[in-house]
Amino acid sequence: MTINWYPGHIAKAERELKEKLSLVDVVVEIIDARMPVSSKYVGIEKLIGSKPHVIVMNKSDLADLTESKKWKTFFGKNARILLSSANSNKDISSIISAVIDAGKETIAKLTAKGLLPRPVRVMIVGLPNVGKSSIINKLIGKKKAKTGAKAGITRQQQWVRINPRVELLDTPGIIPMKLENQDAAYKLAMANSVGEATYDVVEVAKVLISLLSDKYPQITMNYYNIERQEDLTLENIAKARNLLVLGGEVDINRCAALVLSDFRHGKIGKITLDTLYEND
Repeated sequence: MTINWYPGHIAKAERELKEKLSLVDVVVEIIDARMPVSSKYVGIEKLIGSKPHVIVMNKSDLADLTESKKWKTFFGKNARILLSSANSNKDISSIISAVIDAGKETIAKLTAKGLLPRPVRVMIVGLPNVGKSSIINKLIGKKKAKTGAKAGITRQQQWVRINPRVELLDTPGIIPMKLENQDAAYKLAMANSVGEATYDVVEVAKVLISLLSDKYPQITMNYYNIERQEDLTLENIAKARNLLVLGGEVDINRCAALVLSDFRHGKIGKITLDTLYEND
C-alpha cells in the first residue's frame, strides 16, 4: 500500500508560503517529537534559505525523553531547537526568547540604517496535526487560530501579535507533494497527519505494532496485557481486549483503530518512532 496525499488547499498554502517568506525574519518549524525526521518538512532548508531557523519539537510529553534529548542535540547543530508540549505553557518564554534571539541580527541591521526598531516577524510552518495551531494559541494566549484533530484543518493565513517584540504569520500545515519515503508516510498516518481516506487503518496499525514490538516491546505488551510467550500482534491485542465479532472472530478493524488512537493519545507510553541512527 502506498500513501500519497496532497489536497489542493495544502498545495496553495505551500505556494503562498514561498511568496510570503520575504515578509518574515525567522522561520519556526513545528515537528512531532515522536517522529522528528518523519514529521519534518522535506526541503525546509532549501525553502527558507539563509533565514534563521527555530525548530520546536512538539508533543514532547508523549515522546521518549532519552530519544528527544538525542534529537535535540542532533538538530541543534544547525538550528535553535526547543522541546514543547501543547498541554503546558511552561515553554512560552523559551520559544519567544528563541525567536527574538534569532531575529536580533535583522533588527540590528534595520536600526543601523536609521530605521525604527520593529517586532521580529516570524512564520510558523509544519505538517498537519503536529500541533502548530495549538502552539500559536498558547503563544498569543487565546484561541485565535482554529484547531482540530483532522489533518489540514488550518486553512487561512493571518497575522497575530505574540507580544510587542514578535509578530507572527500563521500558515496552514504543509506536506510534500509526493511522499516518496513510505516509512515516513506510514508514521505520519500513525500520527493522524495525513487524511484518513489515503491509507488502510489495519495496514498502518500493523506497521505501528511492528515498530512498537521492535522498539518498545515490554511497555506495549504490558499495556495490552499480552502474555510473554505470545507474539505482539493485532490479533492477540484484539483477544486481550475482547474485541470480537459474532462467531468469536477478532474484530481487526476495531482493534486497529483502537491501537492508533492509543498511540496518538500517549496511552501506551512515551514513544519515539524515529531512531537517530536510522537517519543520521
